[in-house]
Amino acid sequence: MSNFLLIIPARLESVRFPNKLLKKINGREVIKYVWLRCLKAVKKNNVYVATCNKEIISFCKNNNINYIKTSKNCITGTDRILEVAKKIKKDFYINVQGDEILVNPLSIKKVINLCIKYKNRFIINAYTKVHSTKEFFNKNVPKVVINKDNNLMYISRAGIPSNKKNIYIKGLKQVCIYAYPRDILLKIKKNKKTYLESIEDIEILRFLENNILVKMAKVVGSEVSIDTPNDLILAKKIILRKKINVV
Repeated sequence: MSNFLLIIPARLESVRFPNKLLKKINGREVIKYVWLRCLKAVKKNNVYVATCNKEIISFCKNNNINYIKTSKNCITGTDRILEVAKKIKKDFYINVQGDEILVNPLSIKKVINLCIKYKNRFIINAYTKVHSTKEFFNKNVPKVVINKDNNLMYISRAGIPSNKKNIYIKGLKQVCIYAYPRDILLKIKKNKKTYLESIEDIEILRFLENNILVKMAKVVGSEVSIDTPNDLILAKKIILRKKINVV
């Protein structure tokens, strides 16, 4: 197995839904669901939570979860992982967002395998199809445009690609699983958003704006990530309806 860490960046200061990672569904915290899904893809020793919050550190200690304490000035999950990369040297780092409660373990494995296949030469970002007009115009869902070589051309919270009538035809969306080769990750500036990244609030743009190639990996997307309180209610309904085995 290649030399890597899977990092779950975690913070409690979400603007749209504060403390969401420690909210519970059926008695289990959101971040624990994510951690358990990650364990279906890689070994426990490869999975770490990166956080500056003492509440999350306490949660990790109580649940026997590996964690790395990061500084409070990290402005994105990428910055947390960049901080980890400077502390712990690995070939590459996998970022799985702490709110991707139903992340597919096979999707994680595919991103890892592509990073190995490309010999750590590119950033890898997962994507899947947009499934509805509502999703296409949802500002919480970053949409992607990809060229014929599966390279990311642009990513936006707007509905892209668009047309004169502003009608949804079809689209692709980001799945928040990234692979960061260490050598590439260390090239970007920590805690300094680029121009488009600041506008869109999408951290992968920092790499595009620095002329760093982002290869896209088509995966099976999860039905919901926890961005708002309504997403928490939806996730509970999905888990109960489908009797999803999250452990």
